[in-house]
Parts: sequence; structure tokens; C-alpha cells
Amino acid sequence: MFYRLLSAVRRQRTGRGWQNWSSGRSGASAAEAHSVALPAQAQVVICGGGIMGTSVAYHLSKMGWKDIVLLEQGRLAAGSTRFCAGILSTARHLTIEQKMADYSNKLYHQLEQETGIQTEPLLSSLLRRVPDLETLEILKLVNCPETFTPDMRCIMGESPSVQGYFVLAGMNSAGLSFGGGAGRYLAEWMVHGYPSENIWELDLKRFGALQSSRTFLRHRVMEVMPLLYDLKVPRWDFQTGRQLRTSPLYDRLDAQGARWMEKHGFERPKYFVPPDKDLLALEQSKTFYKPDWFDIVESEVKCCKEAVCVIDMSSFTKFEITSTGDQALEVLQYLFSNDLDVPVGHIVHTGMLNQGGGYENDCSIARLGKRSFFMISPTDQQVHCWAWLKKHMPEDSNLLLEDVTWKYTALNLIGPRAVDVLSELSYAPMTPDHFPSLFCKEMSVGYANGIRVMSMTHTGEPGFMLYIPIEYALHVYNEVMSVGQKYGIRNAGYYALRSLRIEKFFAFWGQDLNTLTTPLECGRESRVKLEKGMDFIGRDALLQQKQNGVYKRLTMFILDDHDTDLDLWPWWGEPIYRNGQYAGKTTSSAYSYTLERHVCLGFVHNFSEDTGEEQVVTTDFINRGEYEIDIAGHRFQAKAKLYPVTSLFTHKRRKDDVELSDLHGK
Repeated sequence: MFYRLLSAVRRQRTGRGWQNWSSGRSGASAAEAHSVALPAQAQVVICGGGIMGTSVAYHLSKMGWKDIVLLEQGRLAAGSTRFCAGILSTARHLTIEQKMADYSNKLYHQLEQETGIQTEPLLSSLLRRVPDLETLEILKLVNCPETFTPDMRCIMGESPSVQGYFVLAGMNSAGLSFGGGAGRYLAEWMVHGYPSENIWELDLKRFGALQSSRTFLRHRVMEVMPLLYDLKVPRWDFQTGRQLRTSPLYDRLDAQGARWMEKHGFERPKYFVPPDKDLLALEQSKTFYKPDWFDIVESEVKCCKEAVCVIDMSSFTKFEITSTGDQALEVLQYLFSNDLDVPVGHIVHTGMLNQGGGYENDCSIARLGKRSFFMISPTDQQVHCWAWLKKHMPEDSNLLLEDVTWKYTALNLIGPRAVDVLSELSYAPMTPDHFPSLFCKEMSVGYANGIRVMSMTHTGEPGFMLYIPIEYALHVYNEVMSVGQKYGIRNAGYYALRSLRIEKFFAFWGQDLNTLTTPLECGRESRVKLEKGMDFIGRDALLQQKQNGVYKRLTMFILDDHDTDLDLWPWWGEPIYRNGQYAGKTTSSAYSYTLERHVCLGFVHNFSEDTGEEQVVTTDFINRGEYEIDIAGHRFQAKAKLYPVTSLFTHKRRKDDVELSDLHGK
């Protein structure tokens, strides 16, 4: 390796404090400590000589970087790394963690050959030499510091505020398992600008400043440590560090039975418990089977289909981009794949892509004025999207980017009677002729002015999104609920939203879409304008992919022979089989109350049976396959679709059931 190692580096100081620190180090004797002059500059400086720092240095050198400085205050691996011998497990909850652990395991065996060092288990060696050791008891336990994170996942990636500053820390006692893989992915990130795998679940930018409170961290870590070895049931939530970010409607919704989940520190309603339900039983329900909230969510979905529901979606990330001239439009045209040069009042669904054509963000942008745009993104995009925009936007005093997430409460009115509710609360006509789909208009609702009303719901159902200045939030909510009583209005939560959007084949960023997913791989060609008159990030990659074909395709699966009441449910991550061969895995799942079936979304690959290499996936390849979804070892037949299925599927199925019943009767 070609990196410079500066172990026990000491500056030439006369200060007594530095001398006391150096002499007090338990792991470095006077003979070991030596003075090494720091170089004036280096291509990269790595702070920390444990398994993470040395892994990053190793992989950087393998990738061709020569001028690498590794700083360590004591001896190499003298920290928590020296207590981790033998703690190597490849069974991990997250796919990316499993890949890191698998790579680490292979790397450690490879290093034996590279270095010529022969190793064997220490305990076995000792027992052969001193058999009496087997009967000894442990009289002393060694304690050492360890790092834990608020969500039990390590921290990796470039700082959102300091360009070129990378972090790899917080291993939650899994440093040895992740060391090789984590070092490799971070090295790839530094050299190429991106890692070879999707690491969003570990990305530093999944956290914000709100998670840096010392009190929050102290309480959360006390909860995290026991959970490391606990069974994680679907959709469980942390109990500490809650009610940190809330909508102005939180207390009002909580009093009406809202049960909460947390996203990026923001409390979001899951569902609303009716007064006749046992709240304690619902809170303690933990299962991989049919959950106790099934009937509650069913009633909310039915209301969205037949009447009108309200979902508080204030947690969504909201940015405003304005300029004095055409700078805002020019920048957004370069940063986004769709054409944003649309008439004022129109809304555009678009992707913010990277150089490989993958999704850095999936969002909706409303053109408020000739030089003003309103951008709506997923909740956990607040830090990531801001950092990406600031990194790629020019330094121009005439161009302004503002995070207005906290300024607006967002209410989603879903259902066929939503138009009736708003028509009574506003003087503006709400019919499709005056308020077409994907349109934005600033209007009055009740006594409140300046409400941004958008004709979209993120579900495929009819309705409107209301972006309300926070001081008007309670008033508008009360007016909507009061007027809506005659139309059967009720509150709903994100579980109903999830069911609605999955049955409509709506993919969400962070679940179905990521930095390695392109619009052409998930059927979103309509959201890409390759010929919009100017270049945009990712355009070249998409042109090449359009010519060569895609190697995976997002597909919708409807389970056929699955018993909702008795069988284990699909949640996400289940293997997909095509004609008996592994073809991918699901990315999200939900029960469709409309289709009366479980629906899964997932990517189908075309792996060569001879070499295992990925081959082009065509529409014909998808349609001609026979599919199964593996749920805990049991395979269920599934129908594959490349487009949403309407409710006619339910009527056809019922007709088939009747005909089949008549046939058996004969």
C-alpha cells in the first residue's frame, strides 16, 4: 500500500497538557511513541486508525490513490476495534448491511493470502496448549467505549455542509462485520463521486440537526442498545425522542384517536382508532401476520374511495426557488429531467437525477410565477435534497433557495366529495373545467387567504392538496371538517395512503426508487423530456440506456393464492421468482382493499442461467413469465403487471368465483 501512516503523531509543542496526554495513553509506551512531521498537504487525510480508517485507506490505495495520510493518536486498532475479535456476523436486517458483511468476510480471507499472515482461532490454539483453560471462569469483564446511532444503522457519506468531508462512524458494535464493505463503499464515493450500491439507509444526510441534541441522543441510545438483538416486527417505532417535530394539528388529531409513527423526527398519523376499539391491544400488537389495524385502515380506504378523507401530510419537504431573472428556471431545467418551462399554475412531476440517470429525488414542482417555483419532496429528503441543490446551484445573489417546510401545514383531501367540500369553502369554482388536474392556485378557504390548493393527492384518487400557512392551519382544518360532515368526511392516516398508492402502482423514493434506479426502469418515461431544448444531469446516461435497453424493471405483483387471514404477510424484501428462477425482490407491499389481494412492487431482473450475468429486460420478458413471491419460505403465485389495475379486476374476479361455484355445483 502506498499511504503514509502517522501513528502516535505528536506536534512539537512544549505545552504540559499535550505531554501529559501523550504519556497517559495506556496503549502507547514511551518506546513506541515517536515524533513524525506532518506533511504540508495530502490528497486525503483519514482521522482514526481503527478498522474503518485502515479499511478506507486500503481501498483508496487499491483504487489508485497514492498520497494518503492516516492519523492515529495511539496504536493502530487500539480503540474499540481491539475488542471485536471474532465478532463477525453476516446475518443482517438490511440488504446493504448484509452486502457489507459478506464482502468483509471475503476480504479478511483474501488479506491472509495478500499479507502471508497465517491466522487461527485464538481460543482453539490456547486450549490445545493449555487444556485447563477450558475450566476457567471469567473474573473480569473489559469495558470500552462504543458508538451507537439513533436508528441502529451506521453513518456514512459526505457532509451536507462541508464539501469533501466524509464520515464513516457509528457502527453499533458491528465494526468488524462492516469494516471491509463500509471502507470500500466510502472509498468508491470519494474516488468516483458515488458508491457502487445504494447506501441511502446509511447516508449521513438521513439525519438533520434535530437529531444532534445531547438529551435526544442519550435517551435514544438507551433504547437502541437492547433493540440491537431484538426481533423487529414490521412497522415498529422507536418510543424515545418522540413529539420532536409536530404539525399544528397534532393535539387535535391525537384527541381524535390518531396513532403515530415518526419520519425524520416528524410525527405522522398511521391510522385513527375509533372510540369502540381497544387502544392498548392495538399498541401492543406485534405480528408478521394480519395486523389488528386491518379493519380500521379498510374503513379509511373505503371513505377515500366513496366520500372524502383528510390526511395531515405536513412532514413533506417544501422548498421555494426564486430569482430576479430567468436564473431559477434555467437552474431547475438543468437539475430536473422533466420540462419545467410550463405555464404559471401548472404542476410537474419530475426526477432530480445523478450522472448515472438514477433518482437523487422524486418530487413535484409547481410554477407559482414566472420566476418562482414551489418544490414538494419526501419527508426524509430535507437534508439530502438541500445539499444536492446547493452543490449544483451557482453562487448567484439573484437566485434564492429557501426551505419553507416549517411554514406550511399540508392537508390532503382525498375522495370524490373533496370537490364539494372545497366548493363550499371558497368562491373559486372547483370543477375540472376551471381546476384541471395537476394545477395550482392560491385561494381563500374559509376566512384564510393565501392557501395553495393543488389538484393532486399522491394516491391516484381524486382530491386536492392544501398548503396552508401555519397560523391558519387549525382554522382551515376545522372548517373542512365542519363542512365535510354532510359528505361523510373522516380523518385517515399513512397506512391508508400506502394501500392506495401501491394499488395504483405509485412508486415512492426511498422505498421503490433510489440513486441506482432510472426513470426508464420504472415506467416513468413521460417524466423525462430528452428533447426539452437543453441538457440536464443524467441525460446522457438515459440516452444510452434508451438505446441499449434496461436491465431491471419495476413491476406490480398481485398475489393469487395468498390467504390474508392465515398466511404470513408480505411486507418488503421478499424474493421474486420467474419461471422458478430468482429474478429480484419486492421493494414495498400493501393489502389492496379494492382488489382484495396483496399487492407488491419490485424489480424484475433477467439473470443468465449459465453465467448469472444481467441481461436486458423487455416488456415481452415480463409478460411471458410465471411469477411467485417467496414469503418466509413459502411461494405464492402472483400476476405481474406493468400498469395499474382498476377496480374492474375485483368485479371480474367475483364473476369468475360465481362461475366456478356454479361449475362445482354441477
